[in-house]
Amino acid sequence: MDIYVRRGDSFWYFSNIFNIPLQLIIDSNRDIDPNALDVGQTVRIPGFAAVDYRIRAGDTLWKIAQSRNLQVNALLLANRNINPNGLYIGQMIKVPLRITWRIVEGKKNYDYASMMSDLRRLENVYPFMRVPSIGNSVLGKSLPETLIGNGNKRVHYNGSFHANEWITTPIIMTFLNDYLLALTNKSSIRGLSMQNFYGQTTLSIVPMVNPDGVNLVLNGPPEAEPWNERVVELNRGSLDFSGWKANIRGVDLNDQFPAKWELEKERNPSQPGPRDYVGPNPLSEPEAIAMAEITRRRDFARVLAFHTQGEVIYWGFENLEPPESEAMVNEFARVSGYQPVKTIESYAGYKDWFIQDWRRPGFTVELGFGINPLPLSQFDEIYEEAQGIFLAGLYL
Repeated sequence: MDIYVRRGDSFWYFSNIFNIPLQLIIDSNRDIDPNALDVGQTVRIPGFAAVDYRIRAGDTLWKIAQSRNLQVNALLLANRNINPNGLYIGQMIKVPLRITWRIVEGKKNYDYASMMSDLRRLENVYPFMRVPSIGNSVLGKSLPETLIGNGNKRVHYNGSFHANEWITTPIIMTFLNDYLLALTNKSSIRGLSMQNFYGQTTLSIVPMVNPDGVNLVLNGPPEAEPWNERVVELNRGSLDFSGWKANIRGVDLNDQFPAKWELEKERNPSQPGPRDYVGPNPLSEPEAIAMAEITRRRDFARVLAFHTQGEVIYWGFENLEPPESEAMVNEFARVSGYQPVKTIESYAGYKDWFIQDWRRPGFTVELGFGINPLPLSQFDEIYEEAQGIFLAGLYL
């Protein structure tokens, strides 16, 4: 929501008027010097929307404010040059409305367009959240990252490395929305206040690593050639893409990382296809390159890659994981009911590479149970289990 600076106003004053943490207002206005506000300048207030209201007989700003649990000054700030003593019937004004509900509606076939629409809406309401692009998919789709917080502890979550595991994206997006809601409303999740996490942690999220593949599973072949016919060939002539894990080129993005990649190559398909082809070499695909580059650049303290299915959490790689990984995975297991599994005979995954190169905690979380893609009927149960892991990733 936009408000307009008056003489003597300050970010601290806005924080008190709207009951929003001061740091969130500062971070929502990174291009403004808080110590040099200009009269008439536009300032963004997170966690609010400005809704239209038509003045009726007997209305006063005081009555309108009282009926909505606002201060009169909140109305004055939202309406530039309004005369509180000169209201007239039919006049349109802006009334601040605190957002207390989820914007994200994740319980649906959640494709790339759904995610991008929700990210734009979240960014509009919560402008302290940054949404840079980390790169592009094979078909040129931007790969968004969300960044929340200012802390030195850098934590990373990602989803939809595998196309038919797309339900991980709306699960992550739902937590993102809940986190933003708790920050602006000074509320808690599972009894935990989110305010301290914002100052202590920088949370990085890439909600959909493989947008071309997700769209293929949910919407069928792309219109663009040569991919329209090529993906059907790679899928052995079938138009049923429910078993498709790879990117649009038929490369499994979670077999793309230089962590004993050669061993994975030896046992997996030698040609592109719906799943398990490791590519011509490590980091051959733009989506995997983007994930590698952001991981190097951000220098994460820990990473959690969300997949489906199995209700297990993989936490080791070649005994290179640090000692604290075991305590962390046990806490993840406690809050979710999932089973910790140190290692399986699998290589070249994102968390494998992270553990190998950084010697820091990395986890692959297999959400839900059944056959991919998991049905939306499991969504609420999966989110309840995952929410504890998302929170533990912040507080551990």
